[in-house]
Amino acid sequence: MGNTTDEVEKQRRYYAKTAGQYEAMHVNEKDEHFVALSFLLASLEYLEVKSILDIGSGTGRAIRYIKRQHPELRVVGIEPVRELREVGYSLGLLEEDLVDGDATKLPFLASEFDLVCEFGVLHHIKKPELAVSEMLRVANKAIFISDSNNFGNGSLVSRSIKQGANFIGMWKLVDLIKTKGKGYRISEGDGISYSYSVFSNYKQIKSQCTSIHLLNTMDGGINPYKTASHIALLGIKNIPMNDS
Repeated sequence: MGNTTDEVEKQRRYYAKTAGQYEAMHVNEKDEHFVALSFLLASLEYLEVKSILDIGSGTGRAIRYIKRQHPELRVVGIEPVRELREVGYSLGLLEEDLVDGDATKLPFLASEFDLVCEFGVLHHIKKPELAVSEMLRVANKAIFISDSNNFGNGSLVSRSIKQGANFIGMWKLVDLIKTKGKGYRISEGDGISYSYSVFSNYKQIKSQCTSIHLLNTMDGGINPYKTASHIALLGIKNIPMNDS
């Protein structure tokens, strides 16, 4: 199996090389992450959110949009690739808006932000549970995830095979065989990516959240686990209680 450090460096080199084209390659106001972002914005008033942390911000697409809609909020993004941060600065972000850091070792205090979010980042992390753990630690009220669901992606036959392998606890082995022992894939459009499902971290999130809300952000059927390739998940830790 590949060395995790080597994979991280390969991914960072990919984004450093493609930073100038990042917005054109990865930002589309009609894509699944924009649907998720709209869902997130709709929940801010309900949760009485005053501060937001976005992990793996890239050039700051999400935080720029949130800041435009809610300039009164404290909104910070964390991004380890310097070249991507520099593009973000050129698009109007300040250095304190988009900072250096590792999603699996967030440089923030416990419960420092009301809400911690990510958009399409976890499928680039070999051990996404580490990043989710940090999101839960730093979040005071809620976490928000917009990412892939490998078990709902592909043809009916492909989905059935993956879901069956996952049901008997063999999916990681099957994926390792499919990737010829690497455990990841490399593409020109996405760099290094791992087979990831939001549902793989469901129990971890549920252990610290009082409620979880799901949204299918692309076409799918009545059962999102089985049919939806992309999912938005809102895990609520604390719901503000109005005085009566």
